Amino acid sequence: MAKATAHPDRRVISSEDVQGTDVYGVGDEAIGQIDHLLIDKVSGRIAYAVMSFGGFLGLGHSHHPIPWSALKYDTGLGGYRTGITQSQLNDAPEFSDDSWQDRDWETRTHEHYGAPIYWADRRREAA
Repeated sequence: MAKATAHPDRRVISSEDVQGTDVYGVGDEAIGQIDHLLIDKVSGRIAYAVMSFGGFLGLGHSHHPIPWSALKYDTGLGGYRTGITQSQLNDAPEFSDDSWQDRDWETRTHEHYGAPIYWADRRREAA
């Protein structure tokens, strides 16, 4: 299991160090790991962390795109903390490869997880 602490004295981190970092739910229990990040090409902001949950030896695990704003780094745990529940994951808006081109899916996903939308600041910047 990777820890996002390869450079603990720095405010930035390599995406390689984020991959495999544990994600903790309620009660400091590791509920999954970050598989990879999705970055908005225009703003350069991280939009989603694709989480890997469950499975054994790489089999039977599932992936869920989680809004980056739903994760907060916890220095004490050396990983990311979230309030997302198993029920929310089970009931999340259905995901497909076409979802990335569907702003309605993104809006529903952010609302489902109670996370602020990542593109809101870009609208203010353009104004």
